[in-house]
Amino acid sequence: MNFILFDDSTRINLLPLTFTRPVADIRIGILTIREKWEKMLKAKTSTKTEEYLSEKFPLEFAIDTDNVWINGSVCPNTMLLEEIKSLQPNQALLSLNTVIAVNSGSDKSFDYNSISDYKKFESHAKALQIKNPWDIFSKNGDAIKSDFDMITAGRKSLALPPTNKVIGVENIFIEEGAKVECAILNASTGPIYIGKDAEIMEGSIVRGPFALCNHSTLKLGAKIYGPTTIGPHSKVGGEVNNSVVFGYSNKAHDGFLGNSVIGEWCNLGADTNNSNLKNNYAEVKLWNYEKERFVLTGLTFCGLIMGDHSKCGINTMFNTGTVVGVNANIFGAGFPRNFIPDFSWGGAAGFTTYKVKDATEVAALVFERRGMAFDDIEQRILSHVFELTEKYRK
Repeated sequence: MNFILFDDSTRINLLPLTFTRPVADIRIGILTIREKWEKMLKAKTSTKTEEYLSEKFPLEFAIDTDNVWINGSVCPNTMLLEEIKSLQPNQALLSLNTVIAVNSGSDKSFDYNSISDYKKFESHAKALQIKNPWDIFSKNGDAIKSDFDMITAGRKSLALPPTNKVIGVENIFIEEGAKVECAILNASTGPIYIGKDAEIMEGSIVRGPFALCNHSTLKLGAKIYGPTTIGPHSKVGGEVNNSVVFGYSNKAHDGFLGNSVIGEWCNLGADTNNSNLKNNYAEVKLWNYEKERFVLTGLTFCGLIMGDHSKCGINTMFNTGTVVGVNANIFGAGFPRNFIPDFSWGGAAGFTTYKVKDATEVAALVFERRGMAFDDIEQRILSHVFELTEKYRK
């Protein structure tokens, strides 16, 4: 079987996080959704996504075997995997009218909106699905536990040094090269995973579920409440509660981040804080790109959603339920509005357009600091997002 992860209509609900990636490349738990599927399938996947993303995330068909399309917003489990592998050509797997997977045989013309010619089966797997940005932190605890069990099965953790205070050591897994000294780790509330070459510095306090992915660092005295995920190549300090940092992003200093999702290549300045609860305890609304208005989340606690490449200066304050688009630069005193469009430059006093040339020059410098190249493909993606989001900056 050839496996293809496709974006469905949930993609637009997940903006701005999906302006720069397919849905399957969202991180929830320890791994991205794609990484989960590839581990369980023991196979590489390709992607059906927006045309402007396809150069970076290409689509690959098979001629001599079945092409199996899997909804990229759905996380795998054992039962779902069995259901998908049992699909024959021209059969589809659904859950509450959502297309979960389709075996199109050698047909390359699959459209999730048009499956009338397929024989349909209802899934019984009850798989975790991401439909809205707030699902990423709301469902992160279940995802961490699932990933932890899959990653650590049949393996032995490195031993924790005796300088640490530990509760629930059986629920802690440390990969090769990781460093943990003089920290307090409480895994009685959920597993704690520490990735390869990651570091938890002295004085940090961690309550699971928690994942610190490869090459990431918890700074001195960090306070982490689970369920929280720090993606690879990130630095985090201060206080964090129930948040997901995708990777390659920094919140290196004191300040509070709660019930939030931070994309890649972001930087939060020293003493940046977000509110995650309204003063009147009302249900939080969040900006929705499709409806072009604020929508109810069903949550009392909801903080900050920040797209890739966005940054904020020291002492930045974000209101409850703030959405920051791709490549925004926020600074200055006071609370900026709770929807900051992509490629915006400014703060509470007002915003101007962050010119794409200037923004991509910064992105290239940030890539270089990580030993990576900001190539023409990345340039074209950001330029396209700039054009797509022009109407929000008016």
